Formats: sequence, structure tokens, C-alpha cells
Amino acid sequence: MALQQINKRWVLKSADNHHIETLRSALNIHPALCRLLSIRGINDFESARQFFRPDMSQLHDPFLMKGMREAVNRISEAIEWNERILVYGDYDVDGTTSVAVMYSFLRERYKGQLSFYIPHRYREGYGVSKQGIDFAIANGYTLMITLDCGIKSVELIGYAKENGIDVIVCDHHTPDAILPAALAILNPKQDDCPYPFKELSGCGIGYKLICALSKHWQLREEDTTKYLDLVATSIAADIVPVDGENRIIAYFGIKMANENPSLPIKVLKEISGLINNITLADLVFAIGPKINAAGRMDDAKKAVDLFIEKDAEKIKVLAGELMSDNIERKEVDKNITEEALSMLENDPLLHQKKSTVLYQAHWHKGVVGIVASRLIDYCYRPTIVLAHSNDKISGSARSVIGFNVYEAIHECRDLLENYGGHFYAAGITMNPKNYPLFVEKFEQVVAATIEAQMLTPEIEIDAEITLDDIKPAFYNIIKQFEPFGPKNMRPIFRTRNVYDYQGNSRIVKDQHIKFVVSNGCGTVVDGIGFKMADKFRYTSPSAFDVVYTLDENEFNGVTKLQMKVIDIRPSQ
Repeated sequence: MALQQINKRWVLKSADNHHIETLRSALNIHPALCRLLSIRGINDFESARQFFRPDMSQLHDPFLMKGMREAVNRISEAIEWNERILVYGDYDVDGTTSVAVMYSFLRERYKGQLSFYIPHRYREGYGVSKQGIDFAIANGYTLMITLDCGIKSVELIGYAKENGIDVIVCDHHTPDAILPAALAILNPKQDDCPYPFKELSGCGIGYKLICALSKHWQLREEDTTKYLDLVATSIAADIVPVDGENRIIAYFGIKMANENPSLPIKVLKEISGLINNITLADLVFAIGPKINAAGRMDDAKKAVDLFIEKDAEKIKVLAGELMSDNIERKEVDKNITEEALSMLENDPLLHQKKSTVLYQAHWHKGVVGIVASRLIDYCYRPTIVLAHSNDKISGSARSVIGFNVYEAIHECRDLLENYGGHFYAAGITMNPKNYPLFVEKFEQVVAATIEAQMLTPEIEIDAEITLDDIKPAFYNIIKQFEPFGPKNMRPIFRTRNVYDYQGNSRIVKDQHIKFVVSNGCGTVVDGIGFKMADKFRYTSPSAFDVVYTLDENEFNGVTKLQMKVIDIRPSQ
């Protein structure tokens, strides 16, 4: 099995021509831009105006969410009666930012017993833990607010209730048929919740709760908006759809991170080398991994400590610790990925399978999900990477477009002690004796249910344009589509029949292509294609088609538009 770049299918997204023409008449912009809007469900002038001009007033009333009134009343009561309140959250970016926002907001208004709790990734596992409940019982907490977890913790929340603890659950994961006996559940995905937007992050739901408290207590708008950079970080890192309320929150959160960031975000930007204005992608790839590394390599509590700290010097020390954790994480990630790729390369039995399941006892559980994602880039199929932890085998699954890996794992539940997740990612734990049986059954389930086309990666193309269309005015409107993310990805374009301009395209650093392409009629555009050297043969002498995104490249003080090339192939 040659582990090299996989050939991809090019698929042009469907769009309604009537809506495109309607938008073209209303907005007087390039039809390709109208197509991008229509693909995003924006089909008239007013929805386009709201899309291009987001405003905080477009957010929904938090009291539309089921359970919000009960949650607000109970928190107000706890403060009035000087009860002990515990803010509890998961160990990833969404969980730690959620806890930091809720804890910081309440700390400014409550001088009683307030604390937070983050479960240890390896000693306690995901979500509400018995150890966490026992901590609350032993320390006399009577109200616990869970963030980014709790919706599936039926038994443990029942245990908390039996011991005199009221629980408010703030969670965005899909509920099961049986809900925990919490005092209030804030989750728009409940069947009977009327809240209009269903895809908030865990921190987003926590943010709606502090907005409701702010409204109830008649506070200033800035008492809640000052946390928007943290909420935007959660949206970025948790890969939730960047449409509806998430796009509005992310837009203003990034604006804050660029213009007036909280000190922790400012320091994280500095140690990440982010000098210019940051984007949602910077939060995903530069800042998010440093926050996540705390829980992956050590204790996620330090991420919350960073975000709630007010002393500048202590913030720098904590940020430096996250940086060190992330450096260690990258080294471990690199070593495991190389070992896993070697296993794939050298085991002939793996070549004919429809799934990949790899296990080594010494692998670090904290990075197996990242490794699974990387393996899919080389061997495109549902992938599970496992390690040994606490006398169990546990790890993470990642999937390919269109295949529900959670359902495939669900079919193997008789061999598992614990599992959870969603369509494209999941986690599992099993007894070591069940590992061979699980590998066999998972392969059977995948082979029986995956469609052949799902095993070939797909590039979804938003629109077809010519090189003549690549102009500053066109790109300036593209920039107004930001922030980019799921449901609002950076637009991907296709241009047919381009030529290498006077032999100027070349391979750089043995693995990338520096493109200089022409339409043969005088228009020339530069581009860069990372890790595409094996396709350089397509650039000469014949015409080729190119799929790319657009961005700006600054060199020697001059800024030019360039193509960031995703794929090329010979023109037909």
C-alpha cells in the first residue's frame, strides 16, 4: 500500500439558478459570489444583508431555551442563600473555556464559596465523574453547573441529587432517550426545546446562560461581551457549524481578539507568533492546540487557571506551561504517527480492509485522536487508534465523509465497556481480551455498510471562475464571508484550461509546487501547492485544471492575490 497523496473526486456543489439570478439582481455582484451565498441558504437581499453585516442584536433571547428560567432562578437563589457553587467542565478547549467564562462571570458577582472542577483525562475520563461528584459532596457544594458535559450522565447526576446537590446541565451533545434528573437542562437539541439555533458549542450554551443571568440582574452588555474571544475559541476548536448564532459570536469574538483581547488570549497570540489580525483558523490551528495540550499531556485545570488569572506575570508563566505541553504533544504525535504509518505500510493484511484499527500499548492516549485524523490523509477509510490505559484498551475513532463511525461502533457495543461520540468522531474503551474480536467485527460492520465512493476523498467545489475573475474587488467580497468554518468554509474554486506560464512553475523544497499559471490570453496568476510535488508532471506542456482557494501573499512589502492550490489534473 503506497502511502502517498490520494487521488480525489472533484464534485461541484449544486445550487439553485433561480436564487442565483435573484441575488444577482438584488446585489449586483459576480454570479459566482451569488452562487456562494445560495449554497449557504442565503437567497434574498435581507438575508444577505444580515450575513455580510452581523450584529449582536441578531442573537436569540436566551430565555427561549428550555430550562433557562429554572437555571437562572436556581443560581440567583444559591447566591442569595450563600450556597456553595461548583462549576464543572470537560478537559478540552470547549470545556475549559466554558468553565472559565462561567466561573469568571459568577466570581465578579458572588463572594461566597465558588470553585471549579475539571476531571483528569486519564484518571477520570470524559464528562461527569464519580470522583468529581464525591469532591462536591465532601466539600458541601449544593449546586453544580456542568458545561460541555452531563447530558448522558444519568446515573451520576442521580447520585448527586441523592446527596443533596442540584445540577444544572449545559451541554450541546445529542441527548439520549433518558435524560438525567437535573434541576435544569440547557441543550437546544432536546426534542421539545424551542430554541431556534441548535448548534451552539458547549461554551456557547454557557454564554447564553450568563446572558440570561445578565438580563435577569439588569447588568451592562459589556459584562457578557467581554468573554466573546473565549467563546469564539470554543467555536473554532470544537468544529461546530459557523452559521447562525455561531457565526455572529465568532465574528465579534475574533474582532475582540484582534482589537481588545483579554490578557490570556493576547499572551497566547504572542507565544504563537500571531502578529497580524488572527482568523478562526488561527484559533483552530495555533491557539486551540496549546489549550488542548494541557489535558492531553498533563492536567487541563491549568488552562482554566490561565483564563481566570488576572496577574500578567502569572498569565505568562501559565501560557508558557501550555506551550511546553504542546511541544511535548507534537513530538509524541509525530513519533506515533510515524510508527502507525510503518504498520500500515508493512502489514499486507491491512491493505484489503475497509477500515483501519491500530493498537500499541505504549502509545499515548492523549494524542491517538490526532493520529487517527492524520492516518486518514494517507489511507482514506474509517480509522481507530488505540492505546493502553488503566488496564483497558481505549482510544479514538475518526471517519471519512458520509460514514457514521459512531453507528458502526454502536454495532460493536457488546465488545465495549464504554463508548461515545458523534458522526465523524468517537471514543471507545474495552477489555484487552476483546480487542481481536472488536477489530474483526468493526471491519465486518464497515465493509457491509460503507459505500464504495466514500473510500475516495472528495473535494467539494463551490464555483467555477476564470483567471480574469481573480481581482481585488472579487476577493474583498470573499473576505466578508469570514469567519470560515463548517457550513461556511473558505470557498473552493475551479478554473479549467490553465497553462504553466513560460515554464515558471517549479518544485520548491522537494515537496511543494510554486505555480505561475496563465489562461493563454495574457492573464497570469501565482499560486502555491503544498505537498503536491508528485503532481508537477501535470503542469507541462498541456493545459490543466486547478482547484484552489484564494488568499493574499505579502512579499517584500507587496501584497498580491494568489491561489492556494488543493489539486490539479490534466484538462480533458
